[in-house]
Amino acid sequence: MKTKQREVEDVATASDAGHIHLDKPIYTLSVASEILETHPRTLMMYEHLNMIKPKRTVTNRRRYSQRDLMKLQAIQTLTRKHGVNLAGVRYILALMKTLQKAGMEAPEGLRDLDVTLLDV
Repeated sequence: MKTKQREVEDVATASDAGHIHLDKPIYTLSVASEILETHPRTLMMYEHLNMIKPKRTVTNRRRYSQRDLMKLQAIQTLTRKHGVNLAGVRYILALMKTLQKAGMEAPEGLRDLDVTLLDV
């Protein structure tokens, strides 16, 4: 009973803050693929290529966090809008993160891509 009460308090605290913790694994594969408007197999391929690492439940089901979805959206932006292949996506995301850490501005064509909260 105390555990249930503690969970309710945690949810109340999170809703009071007005946001979901970025690393809390809450989205299933099907929900994440629906949000991103992509095939679930594409998300599995990104995982296989070590571009994303969703958490796993005790029954070995994938759970994606908000941070994972943000990284997947960045990957989609680079592949769909800019025509970059996946090797290029890895390089660009790492480069963008390095530029951000150095306090430098992103190149003109990539300013719409925010890597501030991403784990690259």
